[in-house]
Amino acid sequence: MSIGLPSDAKPFKFKGNAREWFGIWIVNLLLSILTIGIYSAWAKVRAKKYFCNNTYVEGRNFDYHATGKQILIGRLIIIAFFVVFQVILTTAPVLGLILAVGLIFAYPWLIVRSMQFNARMTSFSNVRFGFVGTTGQAVLVFLIYPILMALTLYTTFPIWDRAVKRFSIDNHKLGQARFKFDAGLGAFYKALLAALTWILAVGVIGVLVTGFSFSAFYIALDNAESDPGVAIAAVGLIYLMFFAAILPAAFIYQALVRNEVYNTTTLEGGHRFASCVSAPRLLWLAISNMVVVVFTLFLMLPWAQVRMARYLTSHTGLIPGDTLDEFVNQQQAEGSAAGDAYTDLEGIDVGLPV
Repeated sequence: MSIGLPSDAKPFKFKGNAREWFGIWIVNLLLSILTIGIYSAWAKVRAKKYFCNNTYVEGRNFDYHATGKQILIGRLIIIAFFVVFQVILTTAPVLGLILAVGLIFAYPWLIVRSMQFNARMTSFSNVRFGFVGTTGQAVLVFLIYPILMALTLYTTFPIWDRAVKRFSIDNHKLGQARFKFDAGLGAFYKALLAALTWILAVGVIGVLVTGFSFSAFYIALDNAESDPGVAIAAVGLIYLMFFAAILPAAFIYQALVRNEVYNTTTLEGGHRFASCVSAPRLLWLAISNMVVVVFTLFLMLPWAQVRMARYLTSHTGLIPGDTLDEFVNQQQAEGSAAGDAYTDLEGIDVGLPV
């Protein structure tokens, strides 16, 4: 059960509606199909702009300033690179392998470039965001940490997850005001422990109720030809296990971590954030959205997206340290003095969920 936002928090609001978003979404989809994907760059801009424009806090909303041309240029650069890479890999395999290794180390640079672009193209009340992370930091977070995580059999996953969120939040700024992330590592391990506890509990209950185990599953698969009914039932139980154990566990972790991240993030000027999403409610929204979308052949996808956006924004709040008017005016003045840099960035986006 959700505790609720603090009494002094100003909740975010999403003012979009499914009917309006459906009109934009269906046009985006049809034009993207008719242009063999070319229009998808403009479709992405229209989508991000719609959701930003309709997200408010204290009467002020966000905006997205990228153009379809910028996004398309970024995509063409990436596509051209991979075409050249495939040609080299085919004609000169040794050189191709060297380039493949280089590509691994280029990934952190792409991440930084992507986050710079997305931050700079987003604003709140006409104040642009910014991102000041370095490629060196990205190498540590996205190359070194994953290697160490694999070597520790993923028991250090919470350490990596916190590092990713710290890299993203600490390097973002609104105008000249920096964000600060101060979540403790213990909260991430508690979230993981809660998720694993759910999986274990469901697994034990499932075995006790059905008498089914993984050894029985493999035996059923081995005997699939002679007894296909049992094999089908075994596969069905595995799917049931996924929906009853793994999926809820993922939402338990996501909800607990999201609340911790927002509740420990601040913005220079004494501004704080709050989140109070509920894992059961988040799970219900995700599953019911999925069922409705599938049974309507994806025509209700805009409704599902608006429904989720409305829930997440209404359970997210800002606790201002001072009036937003004063903060915005100060950042607009400092932003004008600093100049409007990086507006020529290509729309490179690696789609990180951070």
